[in-house]
Amino acid sequence: MPASIDPRTDRLRRWRHDLHRCPATAFGEHQAAAYVGDVLRDLGLDVATGIGGTGVVATLRLGDGGPILGLRADMDGLPLDEVPGRAYGSANPGAMHACGHDGHMAMVLGAAADLAAGQANGPALPAGVIRFVFQPAEEPGRGAQAMIDDGLLDRFPMDAMIGLHNIPGLPAGQLHTRAGAIMAGEDNFAIQVIGRGGHASAPHLVIDPIAIAAQIVTGLQHV
Repeated sequence: MPASIDPRTDRLRRWRHDLHRCPATAFGEHQAAAYVGDVLRDLGLDVATGIGGTGVVATLRLGDGGPILGLRADMDGLPLDEVPGRAYGSANPGAMHACGHDGHMAMVLGAAADLAAGQANGPALPAGVIRFVFQPAEEPGRGAQAMIDDGLLDRFPMDAMIGLHNIPGLPAGQLHTRAGAIMAGEDNFAIQVIGRGGHASAPHLVIDPIAIAAQIVTGLQHV
């Protein structure tokens, strides 16, 4: 069946577009959390909300025993205004899903839908438990810790958790992985430059912190 008329593809696309319309920055993902919670309940899963602020966890039980596996998506957007013109563009000024987390949520909802349907209608799936974890505040790096501090792993124990991130530019249908780090992470640090003032007519007599800072930025960018 062509992808354009595959009902599963159409459903995934609708979820992604709906979620793209309601972005929010860290810990403000109330609309997205409500949306994914409603979809997961409609799929017949047990849903818990408000974990670590706006986090959502849904549970699908596949028989007795077996491993407990988590599938994780992040929910927050970036503090950007989206350029108007897209039919499903951001409806929330000052926020945009510019990092693809709308796609992450749609992918995990799609996995939940397929696994729930497989349990109900398809061949027997291996016994176990699947947790679908929707995390707030990935961009500032605080959401995972907030969910853990709120008892995520005590209330919803897991043997392993799988997460992914889209990589624009890869051919459709490919999944890339490797041992160890695969994509760049970010951290925060401060550099203090102490200079010596003077007059712009005599730059040789000053220690110009602006020129030094510009050299640092240029140098770090070329590391």
